[in-house]
Amino acid sequence: MRTPLSVVIGAGGTGGHIYPGLALADALRRAEPDAVISFVGTERGLETRLIPDAGYRLHTVDMIPFDPALGARRYLLPAALLKSGAQCRAILKEQGAQVAVGMGGYPSAPVIVGARMAGLPSLIHESNAVPGRANRFAARLTPHLALAFDRSRPHLAGGERAETVGMPLVGPLAGLDRAALRPAARQALGIPEGARLLLVNGGSLGAARLTEAAVGLAARYRARGDLRLLIKTGPAALDDTRARLAANGGAAVAEAVPYLDRMDLAYAAADLVVCRAGSATVAELATIGMPAVLVPYPHAPGDHQTHNARVLSDAGAALLLSDAETSAERLDGLVTPLLDDPGRLAAMGAAADPGTHARAADLLAAKALALAGRPHHPAHDGPTHDGPTTRYPNPLNLKESA
Repeated sequence: MRTPLSVVIGAGGTGGHIYPGLALADALRRAEPDAVISFVGTERGLETRLIPDAGYRLHTVDMIPFDPALGARRYLLPAALLKSGAQCRAILKEQGAQVAVGMGGYPSAPVIVGARMAGLPSLIHESNAVPGRANRFAARLTPHLALAFDRSRPHLAGGERAETVGMPLVGPLAGLDRAALRPAARQALGIPEGARLLLVNGGSLGAARLTEAAVGLAARYRARGDLRLLIKTGPAALDDTRARLAANGGAAVAEAVPYLDRMDLAYAAADLVVCRAGSATVAELATIGMPAVLVPYPHAPGDHQTHNARVLSDAGAALLLSDAETSAERLDGLVTPLLDDPGRLAAMGAAADPGTHARAADLLAAKALALAGRPHHPAHDGPTHDGPTTRYPNPLNLKESA
């Protein structure tokens, strides 16, 4: 009787690492429905909510960020890495893991260290055009590397042997047909017939700069019946944003929400997106042909969000706007002409190279399965979504409180 596949995935911190990890987990379950998949993270990140909500077990370890801003605490990093690595070795043994996968970000590095301690094969996936510190370190501990963007290859030790598989996307986005879903999505969001929708998406926790600019833009649009805004604020800024929209008249055309767990609906309903340039977001936009104005987070390590954004802006699929320049006035000058020109929006959407992102979860799963001694060849016509997939308990989840 064959032992069920057991894989431990390190992913945490932000949605940019967690959602690709969940997409990988779903792909592994599609390949082997009895697989035992669990995650490693910390108590500080979004993994404490997102991973259990998706139906997977989360183990937590004691790890600190690979961040020079920690000051003197950064000298604790080697000890923290050894301690959390030993914790991961114990988790891998408890789970009977055959392979460990690190999805990037500081919570995933201990998984690779633990696998090295345990003598297990491991694999890392680098999601950004410029790798983060954790994966630059982890790449020295495993020969098995996978990339979302080919541009990250020169920045990793052993990058010449890495395979570019794309960014794993959760099922609803990997197979999203915006045009087919658009009528139902716009009805669900209450978008009037003929109105254009601007989606302002600050990422997992929201972005104060984008929210500030969007609130001011809503005031400018308040008398326009043909434009609407959907603003994802993150939970902390929700009440203040709604109060400011009510005060400046922007509430007539704008709605603020804390989360957008159903990004497929939001993307299908929207005509244009203003957002940060996290790797998962860039991959989603490329895959579905969503025109965007990208505002890279200015404090990202190695300025990797700017490099991510250039994957789309260099192709003509997005406009690039610096964080410092982002204001209601500047957005008005960029966004309004685009919303008033459907032909240009269509051309931007068509300019994106969808690459292999829609198939990336299955490609990465095949690599993990091969390391576990269970070769599997994914279909070449894109992912299928039969069998267990990440669950969305609230089908809209557009107005939930934190």
